[in-house]
Amino acid sequence: MNVTFHAPFATLSSGPVIERIETMLVDLPTIRPHKLSVATMTGQTLMLVLVHCSDGIVGIGEGTTIGGLAYGGESPESMKLAIDRYFSRVMIGEDASRIQALMARIGKMVKENRFAKSAVETALLDAQGKRVGLPVSELLGGRRRDRLPVAWTLASGDTARDIDEAERMLALRRHSIFKLKIGLRPVREDVAHVAAIKRALGDRGAVRVDVNMAWSETEASLGIPALADAGCELVEQPVQSTAALARLVRRFPTAVMADESLHGPESAFEIARIQGADVFAVKVEQSGGPFNALRVGAIADAAGIELYGGTMLEGAVGTIISAHVFSTFAHLHWGTELFGPLLLTEEILQTPLDYSDFSLGVPAGPGLGIALDVEKLDRFTRDGSRSITSAKG
Repeated sequence: MNVTFHAPFATLSSGPVIERIETMLVDLPTIRPHKLSVATMTGQTLMLVLVHCSDGIVGIGEGTTIGGLAYGGESPESMKLAIDRYFSRVMIGEDASRIQALMARIGKMVKENRFAKSAVETALLDAQGKRVGLPVSELLGGRRRDRLPVAWTLASGDTARDIDEAERMLALRRHSIFKLKIGLRPVREDVAHVAAIKRALGDRGAVRVDVNMAWSETEASLGIPALADAGCELVEQPVQSTAALARLVRRFPTAVMADESLHGPESAFEIARIQGADVFAVKVEQSGGPFNALRVGAIADAAGIELYGGTMLEGAVGTIISAHVFSTFAHLHWGTELFGPLLLTEEILQTPLDYSDFSLGVPAGPGLGIALDVEKLDRFTRDGSRSITSAKG
């Protein structure tokens, strides 16, 4: 679908301007069902946005959620609609190189929609990196590391299957940190599941859990010390309430991490103010984009809160913008969870991402440092979902 309109917001610019914006939905299968307390995923939908500029450069961004609308208020479909109908009217005709100024303008015209904003900001950064010949990490302040430790999530729900999966990852030297999705079963059953996996792995693999807010504070008070006794080193978002999270942090020595509570810098500041977490799971999309993710990291550093690079189970594009962001953090105490592309059965890049030696390599090329496989992309793009919006006359 092609849409044209007069661009009433366009301003004079001496730099390259945005000429058209292309969006599409890409449906990809997963290697196995991925069970969370909020949803079970059997596939992943990527919303890709391509920003075409007057100098011929095209920037790529991605918006992705966990389980459609089960995790939050945006879906790939809603992101696409918002960009096609609202973002594009603000962006087309504007200077593509003045990214923060343009994102501020978008912020005044479009409220919330953090995931869609992240996708657009990613595309603008990718284009600017290509334009000046620098990786996005250098545009964000400069990388401090070229490789990032990557945890693997065990989420089949079956203890024996999860142990087998962990053993395969260790043998491949792909992952030695494992996060277990729990919260669907009674607390004692979940603890027994975690304990069995930790016993099987021993010192060869670290074990963490993500409860996805499924526990009450009473259940968390039972579960956290039991998990610590089982050898679990980190508990992610056991409860929904930020106040309850703060009380749990003060009661137990096991590290407690905020995830769903974090919605950008303002929420990060509030959690830091009440000492509501030991660790922040920084997610680029959930923060509202790369620049806001940097601000969340800075707040954590100032408050003495440790950092972890989180994921929304993004595909390659969303994963790599996260890698560029996390590579710039002064401290990344708990590594990352950027395994999303490995959960998908299909590769959409010309050159796959570098997962080896228990880590992910951050590309050194201009922009994001990746290139899409157009044939694969066409094959998995949802029928009728590709749209191009441009200015008229």
